[in-house]
Amino acid sequence: MSRHLRSFAAPLVVAPPGGARVRTRLRVDEADEQVLRALGEHLGSLAGGDLAERCREGRLDAKGQAASRRERKRALTAASSSRWAGAITRTSEGAFQLAWRNLVTTQRSLRARLRRIEQRLTVPAAGRCGRARGYGTQAERWE
Repeated sequence: MSRHLRSFAAPLVVAPPGGARVRTRLRVDEADEQVLRALGEHLGSLAGGDLAERCREGRLDAKGQAASRRERKRALTAASSSRWAGAITRTSEGAFQLAWRNLVTTQRSLRARLRRIEQRLTVPAAGRCGRARGYGTQAERWE
């Protein structure tokens, strides 16, 4: 059996990037700055109000979420464009869902810690019961 080494293709040389540098800070004159600030304040107040409305509604099923978003978007479209209303309602829904997941995770973590403390309290001081270890001393137990 003869072993043949496979041949490799010639290396591919990629051209250097040809894009322009993008700055994150806009250089605008005073009039444009006032317009941007007013726009930011307006959209920020709409976003805050929409998030507050979404939080008041609480947990919803998929149909409820769709209906809620549709109604909130319709209300926001009266004060802004449909595109901004869609972006605001989508962001509010995402923020609510993230906050809810964080609450559930925190609740699970606290319950797990509580179970651990309860397990340690059932074991005598400086003792063991299976994998559960009691507190080192009686004084530590009551700290």
